[in-house]
Formats: sequence, C-alpha cells, structure tokens
Amino acid sequence: MTMLEKLFPPLLILTSFIGAWELYVRLANISKTVLPPPSDIALAVLSYREILFVHAAQTLKEALIGLFFAVLLGVGFAAALFLMPRVRAGVYPLLVLSQTIPLIALAPLLLMWFGFDLFPKALIVILYCFFPVTIATFDALRAADENMVDLLKAMGASSWQILSYVRLPAALPSFFSGLRIAVTYAITAAIVGEFVGAYRGLGVFMLTSANSRAIVLVFAALVVTMLLTVALLALVSLAERVFVPWKKI
Repeated sequence: MTMLEKLFPPLLILTSFIGAWELYVRLANISKTVLPPPSDIALAVLSYREILFVHAAQTLKEALIGLFFAVLLGVGFAAALFLMPRVRAGVYPLLVLSQTIPLIALAPLLLMWFGFDLFPKALIVILYCFFPVTIATFDALRAADENMVDLLKAMGASSWQILSYVRLPAALPSFFSGLRIAVTYAITAAIVGEFVGAYRGLGVFMLTSANSRAIVLVFAALVVTMLLTVALLALVSLAERVFVPWKKI
C-alpha cells in the first residue's frame, strides 16, 4: 500500500468534516463568536502567522525538552525495574498508582515552587510523557526472546550484555509505540503548564484570545497545536523506520 493510499481515507473524512462544518455554520447562521467557520480559522492562521509562530516556538521548545528527558528517564527507569526485581516489587505498583493523580492539579504547585520560566512547563511534560515510555519499554524488555537470552547466558554474557544485545533491540518496536503516545501528550502538557502561568506560548495565546472573545484565534491556536503534534508524530515514525526497519508501519 502506497503512502497516498494510506492517507486518502483519513484525508477524505477530514475534508468531509470540514466541509460539513463550513456549511452548517453558514446555513444555520451560527454566530462567528460562538463557532467560526473553518475558512475564517484558516484566514486567522495566515493573518496571525507571525505571532502564532512565536508562541508555537515556545510551546514546542518546552515540549521537546520535556520529551527528551522523559525518554531518558523512562528508558533508564524501565531498565532499572527490569534488572532489579526487588526494587520493581515495591516501585512498580506505586508507579501505576501515581497515574491516578490528575497532573493538571500539580501544575499550579510546580509553578509556585519553580516560577514561570521554562523549567516547570518542561517538568509537566516529563510527568505526562514518562509513564507511557516507561511502561512500554519495561513490558518489551520482559517479552524478549528467551531462547536468545539463554544462548547468551550459556556463552557467559552478563546481565548488562544481554540487556544491550538482546532485550533493548527487541524492545525498540514497543518503545516507539510508547514514544508515539508520549508525543501526543507533549504539546498538550506544555499548553497545560502555560494555562496556569507563562509569559509566552500557545496556552497564553489561547487564554488571551478567549478573554478577548476572539474565538477564531483560539481555534487558530488549536490548529497550530494539531499541526505541531502531527509533525512530531511524523518525526517519530521516520525514526522508527530508521531504527526498526524490520517492522511494517
């Protein structure tokens, strides 16, 4: 199946949805201050592209920094849990339990503790993205081919050598699946931090636009948010093709 054949169904659905939205707003005489038509949103994106670029660059910076450290910490933590069963027995249930805490409730605390600079927003991204990367990597490490593991053990390989040569390469497909989930959280998590307090970013742009009743600009920021997320997902898919060439994507 070619790339065009893969993209055609979702593009057809998206185009149909946008067309129906445009017709509904115009035929039903919906106020543009309540629900602007897609054409007005596209025009707003073009008209405010420079200021949107400034805010989007800040949000993307926060998301990328947080995502980078979430991946480092997630992979390291997954390896530590796998190599240390006693630690895993005590920590793993707490890791799962931590996901019951609404992270949006922590955002005001982080901003009060660390201020309104980049660090608390990146930390919020880390908290959002850490769990899917950790769980996906840890589960994949446990699912490695035990025959290969037994072979290396018979050859006298250490636990770290087995981890490096067998388990980590075998974990790559699941790791990228977890990374894909984390990427979808990254931009949103950065915006959540900006909602609570920031000087610049798409979250700030959305809040100021909503307070000014410029609903079309809120939608314009949402469009930019979706484009950033799609771009990050495309980069992850590209990296997966490079590092996991045997997997069909």
